[in-house]
Amino acid sequence: MTHPHEHDLGLVHDLGILRRRNVLRPFAGAGIAALAGCAADSTDIAGTPSRATTPTAGTSAGTPSSSSSSTASTSAACAEEIPEETAGPFPGDGSNGPNVLTTSGIVRRDLTKSFGSASGVAKGVPLTVELVVQESAKCTALAGAAVYVWHCDAQGRYSMYDDEISGENYLRGVQATDAQGKVTFTTIFPAAYDGRWPHIHFEVYASLSEATAAGKISATSQLALPEETCKTVYATSGYDGSTQNLARTSLQRDMVFGDGDGDDGGVRQLAAVTGSVQEGYVARLTVGV
Repeated sequence: MTHPHEHDLGLVHDLGILRRRNVLRPFAGAGIAALAGCAADSTDIAGTPSRATTPTAGTSAGTPSSSSSSTASTSAACAEEIPEETAGPFPGDGSNGPNVLTTSGIVRRDLTKSFGSASGVAKGVPLTVELVVQESAKCTALAGAAVYVWHCDAQGRYSMYDDEISGENYLRGVQATDAQGKVTFTTIFPAAYDGRWPHIHFEVYASLSEATAAGKISATSQLALPEETCKTVYATSGYDGSTQNLARTSLQRDMVFGDGDGDDGGVRQLAAVTGSVQEGYVARLTVGV
């Protein structure tokens, strides 16, 4: 799988982008709790969640729990602060070209379809992404925060940037966290493109209004997907080249997850994934900020 441009080239390459976005600003503490009433937009719930069994938020980010409950709670074990990672060259947040965050329709659960004047649909193995956002210092859920998620399609292309799909805006969306700090997105499993471990980008904001104004970012990171699940997905049609690209890297050698920042090769960003190709997968990660 080849592309006419460069994909995520790591923190050094994107340092200029990160500096412009005030990436490492903390939340305003207790002020977040007052935003608990801010709910995700109910106008775009067309995406049907996968029927795969959903693991409970684990004792650490990306680690499944023995509990069968599918609802996150503030009693879940505390998550360490998520490692800060590059937003990459295709964030769509206004820091490097187009800005989808200020576009009507960006607050949605189903990321598979473009919105506004675009009408494309991303094809691939169904994936439900569940993120539980915690204030790590207090071990409490961050209700009313917001998360912006984006990732490549099954061919390794990013909407709004790659020439073939520059007019599309699918595989991008924002949700507000519920009372348990949880957001849920319906999407597809991303490809493995050359030089990167399979991943999903996300930014955390203090509120939905802050996110949709492309305002101050509280945390920027990436979710890593487990190897065995990736191998299974990439054996299906539509993911041409992903099997070969996956074989050429690892979490430890990845230019982002393995960049020597003390995160043990992405282990703190490795999602717990359950499901199947036939029924779809569920990826869960607890995000400490």
